[in-house]
Amino acid sequence: MRIRTSMLALGLSLGALAAAPAFAAGAPAASSAKAMTAQQSKMATCSHESKGMKGDAHKKFMSDCLHGKTAAATPTAKTTQQEKMKTCNADAKTKALKGAARKSFMSTCLKG
Repeated sequence: MRIRTSMLALGLSLGALAAAPAFAAGAPAASSAKAMTAQQSKMATCSHESKGMKGDAHKKFMSDCLHGKTAAATPTAKTTQQEKMKTCNADAKTKALKGAARKSFMSTCLKG
């Protein structure tokens, strides 16, 4: 009787071990495929900006950041304009535009 019980227990444990890697391999793939939500993205940005803060200062910063009261939470118009300028400048350079043609292209590009 003992031998049968031992063999049954051994068989069940080996079966569980054989199934565990297959189950574990499928789990991370499903969770990593999901994109971050807007709130999760904002939380990550605010958390990155608050590095080094501790205690009440960290709590206050995170609260303000998540409510959009800090520069980390909302990009400024100047940053957006700078990004446009950088992109348009690179496009004009690849097209090898000069003089009036470049000026016209940049004007149109920066207007959006």
